[in-house]
Amino acid sequence: MLTTHLINSINLLPTPIHQNPLSSHHQQYFHPMSPKTKQLIFPFILRALIETGFIIFLFYSNLLMGEYEKTGPAQGKSFFWAVNDVFTESNFLIALVSAIIGYMVFEFLRKKLK
Repeated sequence: MLTTHLINSINLLPTPIHQNPLSSHHQQYFHPMSPKTKQLIFPFILRALIETGFIIFLFYSNLLMGEYEKTGPAQGKSFFWAVNDVFTESNFLIALVSAIIGYMVFEFLRKKLK
């Protein structure tokens, strides 16, 4: 129902906003979004960003704690060495994918339990 309302409230036809004086055959288009649609979409996007950010934070804090266990490679090394060892591109990709999957699971459970 919400999706149908959002689709119906968004203007799907492009509205020309101005003609480029240097190139008369190109038009720039703008799809206006109503304030009501913004009020409906913004909380969902904000919640998704906050929840995925928190999952990423938990992932990295868990990795940092693992660096300082008895068998961790950071034993006897500095905190900055451990941070440099944890913050890699592959770890970020794993954290991002895990956060998105976690967010989708929590949204599913949230809707299922309502």
